[in-house]
Amino acid sequence: MTQTEIDNLTLVERAQAETPQFFKKLRTIGLVLAAASAALLTAPVSLPAAVTTIAGYLAVAGGVATAVSQVAVEGY
Repeated sequence: MTQTEIDNLTLVERAQAETPQFFKKLRTIGLVLAAASAALLTAPVSLPAAVTTIAGYLAVAGGVATAVSQVAVEGY
């Protein structure tokens, strides 16, 4: 796939295209971060404010990493 073809892809086409190996790993890491933060934020016990703040930041970082990694396209 040439750079011009990559530039003309829609968002749906980018999401369905082949993802490079690095971004597959990054996507998995992002999902793990988001899941860990969700577990902390929904814990039935009272956690310190710093822990919940960090968990919120991890959720955002995980979501962004996952979204960006999903639309990365392998080019030649």
